[in-house]
Amino acid sequence: LVPQGPSMDASKKVDLKIIIIGALGVGKTSLLHQYVHKTFYEDYRTTLGASILTKVVVVDNTPLKMQIWDTGGQERFRSMVSTFYKGSDGCMLAFDVTDRESFESLDNWRDDFLEKVIPREQGFPMVVLGNKIDICDRQVPKEIASAWCKEKDIPYFEVSAKNNINVAEAFETLAKQALATYKGIFESYLTDSIKLTPNDKPRRSCC
Repeated sequence: LVPQGPSMDASKKVDLKIIIIGALGVGKTSLLHQYVHKTFYEDYRTTLGASILTKVVVVDNTPLKMQIWDTGGQERFRSMVSTFYKGSDGCMLAFDVTDRESFESLDNWRDDFLEKVIPREQGFPMVVLGNKIDICDRQVPKEIASAWCKEKDIPYFEVSAKNNINVAEAFETLAKQALATYKGIFESYLTDSIKLTPNDKPRRSCC
């Protein structure tokens, strides 16, 4: 058996902060409740600021405590919502496939998020969710959404919070990405902290 490093210790939970962002009314709260509580949340009250739900899952033999932040999508709360980005380990961008504008605003949401979480590498753990595929009145073709995500190198999921289609898969994919990034940062930190100064011993010439 290979000895596990501190971050791999199965008895230690890894805490990850996941944030869901996107335009007003795309179903962010419903997606979150479907994933955490396995229920369809059909309360149309707007989320003001942010609310937080927690779910513990096991990914790659590592227990994860996911603290998932549900944020308001109203434009006038955008600056307040962006204050919640700090310390995020993963980001979900959500839009409504029956609302073209919610898809077109993804660029702004993504740019705003990446701007606030810098300094961080560009490959930040992120997935895109096209919600409400259970509704017939579709305005955003799957091909267009997939192409946008492919160009940005972000996994894309067509989901339905109402019918529980692909919701868990989307969250688990993001959790795996976030965990891999977390482990990479943790291990590089450990490596840097135990590195010996190079050339700290005088070289001896061989006889």
